[in-house]
Amino acid sequence: MITGQCLFGDIRFEYRGELGHASYCHCSDCRRHTGSAFNTVVAVSETGFKLTGGKPAEYTTQGESGRGITRHFCSRCGSPVFGSSPSHPGRIYIKAGALDNPENIQVSHQSWFSSAVPWAFISADLRAFEKGSVGASDSLEFSK
Repeated sequence: MITGQCLFGDIRFEYRGELGHASYCHCSDCRRHTGSAFNTVVAVSETGFKLTGGKPAEYTTQGESGRGITRHFCSRCGSPVFGSSPSHPGRIYIKAGALDNPENIQVSHQSWFSSAVPWAFISADLRAFEKGSVGASDSLEFSK
């Protein structure tokens, strides 16, 4: 069983069953929806998915593929929780970031790679902080 929630914990869910593929999607619709370089989802069967707290708000748009997609999210904190689509009946796409244990997910592929932003790759050489970010002793200079 996997469990998850929105940022505030108002929307909670659980899933019992076999996990489908986990993937990154680089399409412009997913980027705008997440506010990030890509969307990460885990495909699951609708029959094993159960809301255990709250009722998500939803809206339906047409994705870059031209097909409809319904986004389910917390109306209080705005966290995206899962997606569904009439083109994939019986399937739910859980947002990996909403999982209580996202480290157990293994991403198998990327979609819409032709739409990927060039800065999405994270080099192992890039400066990294164990927790937080730039410390108080560091100064940031911004050009005007």
